[in-house]
Amino acid sequence: MSGAALGIEIVVVFFLALFLLHRYGDFRKQQRMVLFGTLLAWYLCFLIVFILPLDVSTTIYKQCKLDHEDHAPTLSPSPANHTPANASATPTKRSVLKPCYKPWSYIPDGIMPVFWRVVYWTSQCLTWLLLPFMQSYARSGGFSITGKIKTALIENAIYYGTYLLIFGSLLIYVAVHPEWHLSWYELQTIGITAANTWGLFLLVLLLGYGLVEIPRSYWNASRHGHLLIKTYFKASKLMTEKADAEENLEDVMEEVRKVSESIKYNHPLRKYVDTILRKCPVDYQEKMGRNMDDYEDFDDKQNTYPSEKSLVKLHKQVIYAVQRHNRTRVQWQILLQQAIHLEDVAKNETSTSHQFVHSFPSSEPAGWFSRYVYTPTVEWFWECLLKVWFYRLLSVVLTLFSVAVVWSECTFFSTRPVLSLFAVFIQLAERDYNYLYIEMACFITIFFLCTCVYSTVFRVRVFNYYYLASHHQTDAYSLQFSGMLFCRLTPPLCLNFLGLIHMDSAISHQQKEQTAYTSIMGSMRVLSFIANGFYIYYPMLIVLLCIATYFSLGTRCLNLLGFQQFVGDSEMTSDLIDEGKELIRREKRKRQRTEDGENRRREWKERYGNQREEHTARNRTSHELKETSYSDTVTSSSNRQAKYSRSGSRSERDSIELLQDAEPLDFNAESLTDEPLEAEPSRHAGGRYLSMSSSRSRIFDDV
Repeated sequence: MSGAALGIEIVVVFFLALFLLHRYGDFRKQQRMVLFGTLLAWYLCFLIVFILPLDVSTTIYKQCKLDHEDHAPTLSPSPANHTPANASATPTKRSVLKPCYKPWSYIPDGIMPVFWRVVYWTSQCLTWLLLPFMQSYARSGGFSITGKIKTALIENAIYYGTYLLIFGSLLIYVAVHPEWHLSWYELQTIGITAANTWGLFLLVLLLGYGLVEIPRSYWNASRHGHLLIKTYFKASKLMTEKADAEENLEDVMEEVRKVSESIKYNHPLRKYVDTILRKCPVDYQEKMGRNMDDYEDFDDKQNTYPSEKSLVKLHKQVIYAVQRHNRTRVQWQILLQQAIHLEDVAKNETSTSHQFVHSFPSSEPAGWFSRYVYTPTVEWFWECLLKVWFYRLLSVVLTLFSVAVVWSECTFFSTRPVLSLFAVFIQLAERDYNYLYIEMACFITIFFLCTCVYSTVFRVRVFNYYYLASHHQTDAYSLQFSGMLFCRLTPPLCLNFLGLIHMDSAISHQQKEQTAYTSIMGSMRVLSFIANGFYIYYPMLIVLLCIATYFSLGTRCLNLLGFQQFVGDSEMTSDLIDEGKELIRREKRKRQRTEDGENRRREWKERYGNQREEHTARNRTSHELKETSYSDTVTSSSNRQAKYSRSGSRSERDSIELLQDAEPLDFNAESLTDEPLEAEPSRHAGGRYLSMSSSRSRIFDDV
């Protein structure tokens, strides 16, 4: 299994990232560069989370071999002239150290340092250079590549300036120190330290909120009444934002319409207007296309035309307005579905049939899982009984996990005695060389920390500009933002985890074997005030943040400042809840009317569709019989009257067409499947009514 576990996880993690990107992104509509950048960012971050436990188990095995090598001289066989007492002491020393067992996921030497170096520096280039540049480039209003690049560089000057400021400050600190001499290794360490310092600063703020809010959210999820009221509150706020986004889109489209009407087809700036029109929604494009008067030259009227700079600004406004409109529309559909589901759960809780009934059943056919496993009875027991207790139990477990994280963040610097709970658990498993337990414990802990951090970003109102929605509903900007955030926060989070389990010698100050991950991070002793100060004492701020989150101090402060927040004892909150309830009721009525109309059309088609098909088939058969009998009659008659009449093909067709028109036919597409009559060269291609065509004066004589 040497290196096999690493190869398997690399492949599995890639398909996991690809599956998640397919679930949240849209491969058919979004740009390939956006999808590739997001996939690469997610893949690298998932690799760090999945491969780091293997690095920990391999490091523990290497430490065991080093311990045995250090004790090897004392365990040499005793000479012949040794006393029996000394001979009896030898097995005692041998029993102190247990034999080392190679882990099942052992990775050979030399692989992990190269692997971490590639993963880390690639992810840092993505998060600090490429992804912010791609995000600003896609949102830029420029019409040329040069203009987009210039705008993207200006917008990212803040990010680049912040990073250079931190790096420059650390570089000056090292340069003025008399004992240090700058080398490439130390410069590399300063750069990594600057990135990790920025990440740890944001990491603690997000972690302090998530450690409290995630367990509380699962506890509140078990209270259907509370969750439904909060959903009404969110619906009211989101509808206000949705209406504002629609109004903003209307205003921007009106500006686009004016510009499109003023700049005609032969104007030099018309190509820029066409680029703007392609970014507009389809229905607006059709309206503007119908109102265009491109036959007028732009020189015919002495109008004032917008400049290229104003068109760039308008282009950016269109991109922002369309993105905001799509975001609020998707979020509204998701929230509406949640509200309808919660109302269905409230109705089904009092059901005596124990069958879960949906207000709006899915139009898609039920799969095998819904037919045989997740039946309406099973769904009722899960939604109305088991789910409540499952969420409560999960909330209790997550609360204990959060308490362990807070305690360990405040005490991980103490190595004697060991106070960090995660370090205690790992060291207990290390004595028995239970590598599977070590890897699972590391993975679960890192996954919990990542969940607390990343979910906070998409929960906090400040970051509501970005969202992750399944079923291919996430826009390109949110995908790029998520990839950028994951790459920026995952490395310092994993480094903080290694400090919690005392496997970062820069913090624990123990002479132990380092993991390959910490070795590529460089020695933090180059910057002692960060290794011994910031990295140790700053995470203690989590305690204050958790207390503030538990008492909802931030929510109450925002509510006092005028920002609408969900506060139970507020009159504004009650008004918004009532408004949201009415909005959900209105949407349900609208959806009910739509479904009733579809059901009526379906019933009408089932009731009268078969009769119409039978009637059409009967008419078609009768027409064929009449044409056959009439053709025989016309053939014999034409032979008798050939010298008195013109070519019989036209008269025969006129007679056939008149006979067909005389039948009371239903207008049906299937009745028009007969082969059309061949048109004569003299007949107009556009066609006209048959009754107005030239024919003989006594056309019915043959009949």
